[in-house]
Amino acid sequence: MTQNDYENLGGKMKELRIQKKLTQAEVAAALDVTPGYISNVENNRTAMSLRILVYYAKLLNISLDSLIGKIDSEYQASALDREIMEELAEMSTEDKEKLLQTIRLWK
Repeated sequence: MTQNDYENLGGKMKELRIQKKLTQAEVAAALDVTPGYISNVENNRTAMSLRILVYYAKLLNISLDSLIGKIDSEYQASALDREIMEELAEMSTEDKEKLLQTIRLWK
């Protein structure tokens, strides 16, 4: 990760939280931290520990790989592949066949 990635980490985490329609207080309660801590992270005044970052990803129902991929552009491609595979794993065989047909049409 570049310095710029670290500088944008908090903002991207805030965007993800808002997309999931969670408040800072809800995230703080789930992670057993204070809302002020979440605010400090989102405003790049402090960094989350790896342990809390893992719990944050679980809370948002995304993999840590996916979270890092959203933050680090160099890691994004492999994280995207993993996220696609996770979604595919949850699909029915019938839906997978429809998706495959759609992909073939795009090519």
